Amino acid sequence: MKAIVYCAGAFNTPSGKTAHGLVRFTERYQVLAVIDPVYAGKDARGVLDGVLTGIPVVEDLAEAMLTAGKHGGADVFVIGLAPDGGRLPDDAREVVKQAVQMGLHVDSGLHDFLSDDPIVAAMAKEKNVRIRDIRKPPERKDLHFFSGKIEEVDCLKLAVLGTDSAIGKRTTAWIIVHGLRKAGHKAEMIGTGQTAWMQGATYSIILDSLINDFVSGEIEHAVHEAWKHEQPDVIVLEGQGSLMNPAYPGGFELLAAGRPDYVILQHAPKRLEYDGFPGYIMHPLDHQIKAIEFISGRKVIAVTVNHEMMEPEEIPEACAMITHQTGLPAFDVLHEGPEGLMRRILPLIRKK
Repeated sequence: MKAIVYCAGAFNTPSGKTAHGLVRFTERYQVLAVIDPVYAGKDARGVLDGVLTGIPVVEDLAEAMLTAGKHGGADVFVIGLAPDGGRLPDDAREVVKQAVQMGLHVDSGLHDFLSDDPIVAAMAKEKNVRIRDIRKPPERKDLHFFSGKIEEVDCLKLAVLGTDSAIGKRTTAWIIVHGLRKAGHKAEMIGTGQTAWMQGATYSIILDSLINDFVSGEIEHAVHEAWKHEQPDVIVLEGQGSLMNPAYPGGFELLAAGRPDYVILQHAPKRLEYDGFPGYIMHPLDHQIKAIEFISGRKVIAVTVNHEMMEPEEIPEACAMITHQTGLPAFDVLHEGPEGLMRRILPLIRKK
């Protein structure tokens, strides 16, 4: 589907991470434009990574529709915002209404369910367009309880966890998957958030839409289904939040139920406070590594670096400092590619 991604006021910030993921990679959509007046006129991937891919950032929906018209028109309006709490701003809701009036389907990964909004729902029915709320909880009858079948999965399982939320875990997980595939191995991603689903992860769950009793079972089921149907060499689990983030504590469920063989830890060396919470100082990297290894009994085998607030020339020194502090290899896979990390992972793949 051809998509316009809405990210007004949030692109190139932690609250725009859904848009960032779709700009970098998606198998579900063809992204034609990103809406954010702050960066209007620039190349979207160029803003994020300095790589030009021809996806423009535009001022508003009207300009986005003109841009889309050059490519045969858009099919879907995707909300690329990922604000704290997952709530949709009022000004964004008005743009959603405009998109529906223009005949666009709407995909949203927020906690505000547009399909439950009587005005938006009525407009969508009148225009015969679909409102899809990705974070709507599944029916309880469709959920799975932990059973222990995870023990049947005999391929290498890697979990990409993070020292904080919105730190690049999903992006790194995809880079690992693509690096493994390029190296000739079958690899599957277990997406655990709405953005991974939007990017096209076949075996996806959305952890923060689930009832707590079924979180472990859904993780186990997704991993088992990927193994059963794809017979991959490697399964990569996308982490959520971080063990010690006060608002988004996450990762333990993946360790307990997904039972990874090893952990790769994503870290932003220049981030001092937990995302969105000034005054909440991040726990030191070595403490977080020890916590993961203590509660899971699994080794952290590498640290992957988020280079936010860093110049390119600072990255090698940051990686070297992490290695000095932890004894672990460190890589910025977004900046330099996955090859170095692949040299750490490939020897761990089980021979069939």
